[in-house]
Amino acid sequence: MSWKWEYAFGAEETARTAPADFLAMVARKADELVRAAEALHVHGRAHEGLDPKGGDILVPGGMFTYQVVVRSERVYVVQITYLGF
Repeated sequence: MSWKWEYAFGAEETARTAPADFLAMVARKADELVRAAEALHVHGRAHEGLDPKGGDILVPGGMFTYQVVVRSERVYVVQITYLGF
């Protein structure tokens, strides 16, 4: 299994209605988070212990909230907030 990111919970529903340029920025930042998590947790499937704390990322037009689940080798985008600024 290799590291990936995906939408979770209601974020997938929000992604269906958000503008494409905003979603492209979310995807770009999520890709960066995946690369960082993969570099930090080389043996993710063998990880024991707590997952790191997630966070909020600001992107042009809004923000998103993410959570890293090391044993699943996933970065989950759990909430998207499009503000249009």
